[in-house]
Amino acid sequence: MSEPPSRSHGRIAPRVTLKPRALMEEAEVIGVWTARIVTLFPELFPGPLGASLLGQALRTGLWNLTTLDLRRFGEGRHRNVDAPPAGGGPGMVLRADIAAAAVDEAMRGAPEDRARWPLVYLSPRGKPFDQTMARRFAACDGVTLICGRFEGIDERLIEARSVEEVSLGDFVMTGGEIAAMALIDATVRLIPRVLGNAASVAEESFSAGLLEAPHYTKPQLWEGRAIPEVLLSGHHARIAAWRTAKSEALTKERRPDLWRAHEAKASSADPEARTEQSGAHITAATGGLEKD
Repeated sequence: MSEPPSRSHGRIAPRVTLKPRALMEEAEVIGVWTARIVTLFPELFPGPLGASLLGQALRTGLWNLTTLDLRRFGEGRHRNVDAPPAGGGPGMVLRADIAAAAVDEAMRGAPEDRARWPLVYLSPRGKPFDQTMARRFAACDGVTLICGRFEGIDERLIEARSVEEVSLGDFVMTGGEIAAMALIDATVRLIPRVLGNAASVAEESFSAGLLEAPHYTKPQLWEGRAIPEVLLSGHHARIAAWRTAKSEALTKERRPDLWRAHEAKASSADPEARTEQSGAHITAATGGLEKD
């Protein structure tokens, strides 16, 4: 992904706003990461994406957010976009022809290579969204997200447009909009200059396949609970070892699936070094401050 342009050039229109408008009317910044949303509820965006650091980055042109109202492509007086499922069953299904018309407009001008610009449908049957996927999306030019409703989308649309299905977790929601916001939040924060501090991204949960170590701050003593002594030692090597040990312990306890993957990766790289490293972390985890 190319570096974002300066604020003095590169805009298609002279004004950027957080208020969603029709996709082709939305002011964008050329050459920056863009999220395009196909939804029946464009008024839900940007929502929380317009607040805090992500909102500031959106206003200053570090990334783009555009929406496309699926209802615009509906049929009849009521702009119907759905129909009963073939073969019977409860609920309604978004029609392939109507969804395709919206998707094709949303993808206009985007690279045809899905590796550069994924087309994603938020679906409970999709591949689980994780930090690795967020990094992959952040490295793209942008992403188009289809927010489903009702019982879902006609399977033929998914097949015909090479749609990637992504799930936020093993649960079902009324629509894909909140899931899309979560995906965008996790992705945009990885874009350079959005957070401002690159170390924040490098040292957080999942960055190395493990959960993040505990954090502490002032006051030093609170309700009888003290900050671990090792964190006040000023010894950076011991602090790093303590954090690694805590990170491993939390991952092993709370996410055995991640721990198994971490162990397998470490063992395949260097089993002996892994054993030595774990032994050192046993001492670090106790907060030991023994002298060299």
